[in-house]
Amino acid sequence: MVKKFATILLFSLFLTFFKAEATAQLPPLIDREIFFGNPEIASAQISPDGKYISFIKPYKDVRNIWVKGINEPFEKARVVTAETKRPITNYFWSRDGKYILFVRDNDGDENFNVYAVNPAEASEGKIPVARNITEAQKARAIIYNLPETEPDAIYVGLNLRDPAWHDLYKVKISTGEKTLIYENKDRITGYFFDNKDKLRGATRIDEKGTTEFLYIGTDGKMRKVYSCNVFETCNPIAFHKDDKRIYFQTNKGDNVDLIGLVLFDPETGKEEVVERDPLGKVDLSGILISEKTKEIISTTYLDDKPRVYFKDKNYENDYKFLKKNFGEDKEISFVSSTKDENIWIVNAFSDTEPGITALFDRQKKSVTTLYKIRERLPREALAPMKVIRYKSSDGLEIPAYLTLPKGVEPKRLPLVVVPHGGPWSRDVWGYNSIAQFLANRGYAVLQPNFRGSTGYGKKFLNAGNKQWGDLMQDDITWGVKYLIEQGIADAKRVGIMGGSYGGYATLAGVTFTPDLYAAAVAIVAPSNLITLLESIPPYWEAVRTIFHERMGDPSTPEGKAQLIRQSPLTHVEKIKTPLLIVHGANDPRVKKREADQIVVALRDRGYPVEYILAPDEGHGFLRPVNNMAMFARAEEFLAKYLGGRYQQGGSPEVMQRLKEITVDVKTVAIEKKPDMNEAPAVNISGKWNMELNAGGQTLGVVVEITQTGATFNGKMTSALGSGVIENGKVSGKSFSAVLKTEMQGQSFEFRMEGSIDEKGKMTGTFEGAGLPPVSFTATKETP
Repeated sequence: MVKKFATILLFSLFLTFFKAEATAQLPPLIDREIFFGNPEIASAQISPDGKYISFIKPYKDVRNIWVKGINEPFEKARVVTAETKRPITNYFWSRDGKYILFVRDNDGDENFNVYAVNPAEASEGKIPVARNITEAQKARAIIYNLPETEPDAIYVGLNLRDPAWHDLYKVKISTGEKTLIYENKDRITGYFFDNKDKLRGATRIDEKGTTEFLYIGTDGKMRKVYSCNVFETCNPIAFHKDDKRIYFQTNKGDNVDLIGLVLFDPETGKEEVVERDPLGKVDLSGILISEKTKEIISTTYLDDKPRVYFKDKNYENDYKFLKKNFGEDKEISFVSSTKDENIWIVNAFSDTEPGITALFDRQKKSVTTLYKIRERLPREALAPMKVIRYKSSDGLEIPAYLTLPKGVEPKRLPLVVVPHGGPWSRDVWGYNSIAQFLANRGYAVLQPNFRGSTGYGKKFLNAGNKQWGDLMQDDITWGVKYLIEQGIADAKRVGIMGGSYGGYATLAGVTFTPDLYAAAVAIVAPSNLITLLESIPPYWEAVRTIFHERMGDPSTPEGKAQLIRQSPLTHVEKIKTPLLIVHGANDPRVKKREADQIVVALRDRGYPVEYILAPDEGHGFLRPVNNMAMFARAEEFLAKYLGGRYQQGGSPEVMQRLKEITVDVKTVAIEKKPDMNEAPAVNISGKWNMELNAGGQTLGVVVEITQTGATFNGKMTSALGSGVIENGKVSGKSFSAVLKTEMQGQSFEFRMEGSIDEKGKMTGTFEGAGLPPVSFTATKETP
């Protein structure tokens, strides 16, 4: 006992010594609210006619849309939306400037609807009513086109008929009237319009994961004219100004690695390369096309820092003028313009500048600063983001960003690794709130672009295939080792924090390298790759094969074994790192069960685990009060185990919210399924009229079952297809079986589970095929 107390005392003295040493010259502690609270003003846009500037600003502490005259001060702005709970994060003007449109879901469930508001109705003391113009119940709207030729319309995809596939509708903004344009029974993933707003094509992903572009010819029929395999990219961007050829971003071909820009003629099949990275280093990231001339203005490549290549000399001169105005260390983005493209909202940013938003008149060559994003943030206290490279376990070079705390010598610093989500995305150079927050607390921050990250070519991306927890994790681990070897990081004070895939990498880090990390924060993190793939949203059905190819196929014995081996939950007994789990109760991608499983497993082993669960969030926290509560706990948690500094307490609202969303881990339980070993207590033979509920939509099904003893089989028929029921088993009043069915030419296999209540009513769920559980009720026909 004395020895244990002495060890704890020495560790506490150790942390205290290093904390005092590290904080001696750090900048003042910046309030976390300045990092993660509501920005004062953000997301400015100019109306198409140039008369108004819209922007996002808090109204009753929730981010809403405001509008002011172009020459009016911000104090004269009128609020045009009145959201009271979830903030509006983005929006856009209709083509004629009559309406402002935005999307909103319900507490993070990602079932988005499109809302329209008339800013002309706003006045002092009067806020216009935002109308839901898609009115989809438990479905997801995707905006495909804003037609110039019909400014009172938008083209929207809605998965009302089938949760997995979006039919195309034209929606009238002024009334909400919907017209069905295309019923999607062909695995369509996107719709493509020409410069005259005519539907001319669509993208499709087939059962093998092949991406196809379907062209609509003069005969009105769709035909495949372009395709690439599951490990390649081929995305149509826009029609050329001739309205015949199409720009594609693609890396199609065995001898092609980097994504470039090509021009493709769907009538002749001719393809010509427009541009690939002139330095041969990274993928094409973006294209800016003039809405006025339909000509390419510029192409962008996200290298260590962004590189921009201009095709329009006038815009190039504008870009140089703006760089000179704001400083050569700033990058410039063209955000929003008038219809004639003479006046632009531009943004100047860097790694230590969140953004200076300005009004730029191209003809007058005048720049008027509108505001600074997060103006209260002291720029002089922010730390530069450095580019580093290191070798992984197999010799592959890994690019990464390193942010070092300002004002202290970069030696034996506490380190927090922040792996990005996706994983098929990447970190980029620029202002990063989490990196700056942690650096201000005294941590070195490593953001590795591990293999499987996008932007570095096909080979680098594909090197991550089926490498979750294996070589992808090595890329992170070897980054930590590199910083320790360089003397930058203290091997005893390394933490890891990430969200989504970054959350998985956090759990994998403390599972597969249990001696490497002293603290970990896993946010919306998958813990079981099998249950993750079983519960992906229905509208991801098109990419299910891609998940299986890039992650692993749970339908094959070898794939299932691989995924089980790579799941942190499988090896939970190896975890000894203090762990903070953060999740949103309504997460449609990584279900709450993923968090519950790891919490229960650690709790039952007696290891330290904390749990934050927000009932009004989904895949990540959007509400600032939840975000600040999470980071309040996270920074104190990291300081406890890594020795960094932290801000004590917070506003009463944030501290109260932290109490509300902190879960007592003793209360967490995982619903257990019946053991299915009892003798049958019911006979389910007969004809059942079943009603399925899929995301608020119902489907009538007829099921005929024949039970013999404890086993049964049967058949199912519905308007969407038919199927057979196999391997049925009855235990007590519960039952389970496998349903094999074919719907719209596709084969599916579902796990069927349910029970019979006292009145003889059947209830249960179908699960599988990458779909969330589909509930059902059924009543037996009387003979």
